[in-house]
Amino acid sequence: MTVASRRTVLFALGTAAALTLTACGTGAGDSSGSGGKVQVRIAYQSIPNADLVVKNQRLLEKALPDADVKWVKFDSGADVNTAVIGGAVDLGLAGSSPVTKGLSEPLNIPYKVVWIHDLIGDNEALVAKKGIASVKQLKGKKVATPFGSTAHYSLLAALESAGLKPADVRLVDLQPQDVFSAWQRGDIDAAYVWTPTLDDLAKDGKVLTTSRALADAGKPTADLGVVTDAFAKEHPEIVKAWLRAQDRAVRLTESDPGKAATAIGAELNISPALAEKQLSQLVLLTAEEQQDPAYLGTPGKPGALASHLYDAAGFLKDQKAVDAVPSRDTFRSALAVRELADATK
Repeated sequence: MTVASRRTVLFALGTAAALTLTACGTGAGDSSGSGGKVQVRIAYQSIPNADLVVKNQRLLEKALPDADVKWVKFDSGADVNTAVIGGAVDLGLAGSSPVTKGLSEPLNIPYKVVWIHDLIGDNEALVAKKGIASVKQLKGKKVATPFGSTAHYSLLAALESAGLKPADVRLVDLQPQDVFSAWQRGDIDAAYVWTPTLDDLAKDGKVLTTSRALADAGKPTADLGVVTDAFAKEHPEIVKAWLRAQDRAVRLTESDPGKAATAIGAELNISPALAEKQLSQLVLLTAEEQQDPAYLGTPGKPGALASHLYDAAGFLKDQKAVDAVPSRDTFRSALAVRELADATK
């Protein structure tokens, strides 16, 4: 497997078709965008992976010159789920925990996992104020995290590993942009969050555990690309173009990490050097690598990602975060392996 330097594996979407910005919850429709162009609505987040390279370098816009590509920023996967349910997004990035919740009751969102944006490592972590030396010492403390995110899932896993229940701490639902302010005011004792907010907290806090460590302990997380079932069915060429743009961006991070970091830095308003450092904390996979049995797999042979999502659903059910655990077949069917295979032809 080829990945950018210093990375270690943690975790063992042509031709445009008609699409509407005012689509209902199915994610597809008939009206066109400005100038008569069709619209493609993409949810993205401030995560230093190749998705920001696609956005910054306008790779999808170049592949789909007859489309009006709309990039819409979200602060968490839970917000992306809400937008998909509301029919405001066709494609987007959400963490594995929000996607697990999206595929489970009561949400039951009709979407598929079509891409693995990254395998989460040291870019998500639990940081506490100085004087708190272990997860166990968080008992009775106020801990912030964006509810429904991969960080929330990892926080619950970290607490469980330390013998604590969620009720043993005072959990606070804060989006990343609010975490640092709460930290500075002294309103919270700890937070599980991702970069770049993580870096700000770590300057005067102590990292208690990371998502890399939790992955090694059997609780892996990832940032996933999802596409609504209706959109994937009605606009396969746009899905294919999106996938190929993502694959091209991943390959750029391998062949020219400096250029990729410059693009990411411009999107995050950070230096290329810091962007490259943050990029190195993730594992990025090419389209070919994602067809490995350890990840998405191939048509007729869905990969291990389905089992990881199933296991996460069980954990979330225990935490009363979902109403029921879907069958393994539900998660296998949710892997868009046919779309990925078509994009690699």
